[in-house]
Amino acid sequence: MSELRIIGITGIPEIMPGDNLAEILLQALLRQKIVLEEKDILVVKQKIVSKAEGRLVWLKDVIPSEFARYIAVQTGKDPRHIEVILRETKRIVKMDRGILIVETKQGFVCANAGVDESNIAGEEVVSLLPLDSDASAQRIRDYLIQKTGIPLAVIISDTFGRPWRQGLVDVALGVCGLKPIQNYKGQRDPYGHLLKATEIAVADELASAAELVLGKTTGVPAALIKGYPYVLENGKGTDLIRPAERDLFR
Repeated sequence: MSELRIIGITGIPEIMPGDNLAEILLQALLRQKIVLEEKDILVVKQKIVSKAEGRLVWLKDVIPSEFARYIAVQTGKDPRHIEVILRETKRIVKMDRGILIVETKQGFVCANAGVDESNIAGEEVVSLLPLDSDASAQRIRDYLIQKTGIPLAVIISDTFGRPWRQGLVDVALGVCGLKPIQNYKGQRDPYGHLLKATEIAVADELASAAELVLGKTTGVPAALIKGYPYVLENGKGTDLIRPAERDLFR
């Protein structure tokens, strides 16, 4: 691979619950005169996927539990917001210094169960993660292939923190059409050393690369990656979740 191209998809309107997101993305590509090609990779921000799937909660409708009120005092957050987080949580991993790290019902370990109020129109509205980001990616991919005949891959991305590093990066929540991990175990490096533990999270790398084009305040919630060599095959975002027995941070 000598060149990688990432194109932000512009002109996407405010997404509403029930919208056909795949068709909206396709029309935006056509207006921008972007030609889909075999093995392109479409990266779509989780927020517009959640909007289209109706994964929105109005805080005015939320009655916080006593436990939510207790955590709200510890964290300094709105107890209604905490209640929504708890409803999306399988297990609280860590609560300290106003930060709530949980394992979501989908299996992700992240801050606030992915419940977020940024980039949403209206007052006191929060978005939830898709119920199944892999299924979301597959629906978008299937629709685009049906309409265009072009085999491609789709990644649903979101912003996560990292235990060992400052700052946030985008990661792949949902994947369809490519293997999310490149396994180099058993291969040798240029100096002949046998690689024993090298697995590269390529879907996360692609999601983060797309974020350089998307940003947080540009209103560009999707990008198309061209030039990355991969094999069209089945893969899931959940393959990137580290098993509990190997996760030192659980």
